[in-house]
Amino acid sequence: MTRRTLEVAPEHDGARIDAFLSSALPELSRSAAQRLCEDGLVMLCGAPARKNARVSAGDTVECTLPKPRPCDAVPQDIPLSVIYEDDDVLVIDKPRGMVVHPAAGNWDGTVVNAVLSHCGDSLSGVGGALRPGVVHRIDKDTSGLLILAKNDAAHLALSAQLHDHSLAREYEAVVCGTLREDRGTVDAPLARSTRDRKKIAVTHDGTGRRAVTHYEVLARYPGYTHVLCRLETGRTHQIRVHMAHLGHPVAGDPVYGPKHDKTGLCGQCLHARRLRFVHPSTGERMTLECPLPDYFTAFLKKLGAEGAHG
Repeated sequence: MTRRTLEVAPEHDGARIDAFLSSALPELSRSAAQRLCEDGLVMLCGAPARKNARVSAGDTVECTLPKPRPCDAVPQDIPLSVIYEDDDVLVIDKPRGMVVHPAAGNWDGTVVNAVLSHCGDSLSGVGGALRPGVVHRIDKDTSGLLILAKNDAAHLALSAQLHDHSLAREYEAVVCGTLREDRGTVDAPLARSTRDRKKIAVTHDGTGRRAVTHYEVLARYPGYTHVLCRLETGRTHQIRVHMAHLGHPVAGDPVYGPKHDKTGLCGQCLHARRLRFVHPSTGERMTLECPLPDYFTAFLKKLGAEGAHG
């Protein structure tokens, strides 16, 4: 078992302990944090914490993480586009349409299945039985860079960087409509939608987690804008929801975009272009990037041609 001791920062004052833990330890979901509380593995200021307990700034939270169960996912010989690899870290360029880890409806053909075949037993177990090595996720139809940890020490170090925002992620997207400003920031909390549990929504009722996206216009086309988005936080569907909140959903987005999509895209035009992080062993500052995929460049070319003829 691994024990982690955390101090509650002012921005988490008053938060539920499960929400605090899932924010402080990105490898934990809120449901996993609740299970740890129910199993007596979370202490708040020296006393066992209930899963709905509230934390205050300055509180000490001790969390015991059980040893991961053996991975239930099956290795599959699926080609991977490896951008970088060493004994600690694996960074791949994930194609659109590929799910990151096994889940209902997608028990095989995932990144995890492919990485298990590629790495063998050399993967962190911190993410759990179905998420070995997974430090962060990107959506099925989002392409681009994904970082995985090949041992527990690397996983914990990279997760800490996610938490303190020193692991920087930049995306490129094409959004609907013309953004008026050349750059801006969306600072709007996100939570599971109360109307549709499959969706994420901006909420100001105190239930959401802080979410911040910075964006910058790269190019403008008739009816569309090519943007760079930098994540300050990393919430589920963050860029997709924030851009839709601005009134400029990601082109081709089947969930948050227009009901009658005219782009011809099969999913959102969103690509994880660049990663910056500190190597967990060497301390070296690393910047990795991958080119825009064919579907993205073809759509930009189409928009450019339509603009030229418009």
